[in-house]
Amino acid sequence: MTDDADLTLADEILARARIHAREVVAEHDLPVALEALEWAVSTRAKRRAGACRWDAETETATIVLARRAYEAYEWPAFAGIVRHELVHAWEFQQFGESGHGSRFRERAAALEAPRHCEEFADPRYVLRCLEPECDWHAKRHRASKPVKSPGGYQCGACGGSYEVEHVASGRTWTTAGGYGGAKAALSEEW
Repeated sequence: MTDDADLTLADEILARARIHAREVVAEHDLPVALEALEWAVSTRAKRRAGACRWDAETETATIVLARRAYEAYEWPAFAGIVRHELVHAWEFQQFGESGHGSRFRERAAALEAPRHCEEFADPRYVLRCLEPECDWHAKRHRASKPVKSPGGYQCGACGGSYEVEHVASGRTWTTAGGYGGAKAALSEEW
């Protein structure tokens, strides 16, 4: 159950996004059927500021916007995310598919919609190559397989071994056992 503050913020996000969408569609003659567009706010998203999901059966696109991104960005940057997702909605409605290909890039550029968003949440884990000459690293928000069992994976740049750091505690590991040990040692801080 969400409290009144969450509902109020979600309502604000959706209201501003819908108004901006109407303005963009009218100003840029973007053929998006707004009546076939649904909106939602994610309170869990940490990596994606927005997403557009397509239900081919009902031919409905749902734009999901991240509350954390709304809180982190100034409105002009967040409005860019709304425009980005509108381009996906347009592609879904017109072509039944969407991606970040040339058609998307061309339409996004016309709307001044960013291709990628800046980070708005700190990662929970950082993977770092152990090879002295390599500066590869990757950020993760979830305990994925490469986080839990780094010994079974390789550096994304040089193919060497890497370690995983739990950012909040600074603990590192290079094996599945190390992951389990760090998780057990941190207990409630995990």
